[in-house]
Amino acid sequence: MNDAAKDSQSARDPYPTYAALRSECPVQAAASGSSGRHSYVVTGYAEARQALSDSRLSKDTAAFFAGKDSKRRLHPAVAHNMLASDPPQHTRLRKLVTGAFTSGAVSGLRPFITRLTDELLDQWPVGGRVDLVAGLAVPLPVMVICELLGVPETDRPQVQHWSAELFAAGEPGRTDAASYAVAEYMTGLITAKRLCPGDSLLDRLIAARDGADHLNEEELVSLAVLLLVAGHETTTHFLGNAALALLQHPAELERLRSNLEAIPQALDELLRFDAPVSTSTFRFTTEAISLGETEIPAGVPVLIALGAANRDPARFPAPDQLDLDRDATGHLSFGHGIHRCVGAPLARAEAEIALRTVLTRFPEIQLAGPSDRLEWRRTRLVRGLASLPVLV
Repeated sequence: MNDAAKDSQSARDPYPTYAALRSECPVQAAASGSSGRHSYVVTGYAEARQALSDSRLSKDTAAFFAGKDSKRRLHPAVAHNMLASDPPQHTRLRKLVTGAFTSGAVSGLRPFITRLTDELLDQWPVGGRVDLVAGLAVPLPVMVICELLGVPETDRPQVQHWSAELFAAGEPGRTDAASYAVAEYMTGLITAKRLCPGDSLLDRLIAARDGADHLNEEELVSLAVLLLVAGHETTTHFLGNAALALLQHPAELERLRSNLEAIPQALDELLRFDAPVSTSTFRFTTEAISLGETEIPAGVPVLIALGAANRDPARFPAPDQLDLDRDATGHLSFGHGIHRCVGAPLARAEAEIALRTVLTRFPEIQLAGPSDRLEWRRTRLVRGLASLPVLV
């Protein structure tokens, strides 16, 4: 099998490789590309959970790459966002964000999510073939996060394009260019909202205060870009992966279809079974640490394979089986610790509403072809389908 075929097979089903790595050692060194430097890959559940909450693993990319020769030219708003910071900076930023990103905001969006889902499904040809990714999984999350942030409808297709470009694996030029485009756009949108305030999340971030503390201009742009990109790209793959998992397991699909009230509880198992984020964002050791039984020196990157950890048989028996009765609430698809995904409630609300509506309106939905011919997107962090043809 040539390298291209191996890459295709790995994208389609990375779990045998994860299992082989984990059985060899749940934490092991790996070469980091052409640089020759080493990083450590974590595939075990206990070790991943420990790593995600270990303060000796820093996410301060600016500190790690300071003085290092790098060809990357990401916009600072993308390169140095809240996810790439440590306490106390991270604590401060997250507190200001969560003060505006309330559970009430998510609850208030449910009618909009429901209406938008119905409008998208109205375009599906009954008795015909449709791409569930292009027809639902892509447009729904981007429209929801754009609505939440107050992005004008006419700008949303372009914003979605830039976001997709940011995840283009193996093409740093495209990623860097997109980072500048989306950062410049959000800078302009913030300026416009200062002149004409509204009631969107972005407006609330502009006005956010914690005593005398508030977000400066650079922090505002950075958070806006982060929420925009993280708020829909991962949810797109969550929806696509969950739909595929159900379609590949007809018995589980039928059980869920006959009891739609079980969908909220089923989401955890669907997230565990095929995580939309395959590898967590960048971390490196600030001092030598022990992770599991592996000694890791200071100053090296640690890559946490969330998808691998979610299928560790030591935590989830028979992990390669989709079991909607399983208690999968301990999955790591949203991360763990202080960096756990702040948008998790919104992602869950979108997935719940989307799956419920699809199964209600199209109870006989099925795959339009063999699943081994599906094309998976090759991205830097997330794992998801390029398309999912279904018959409705």
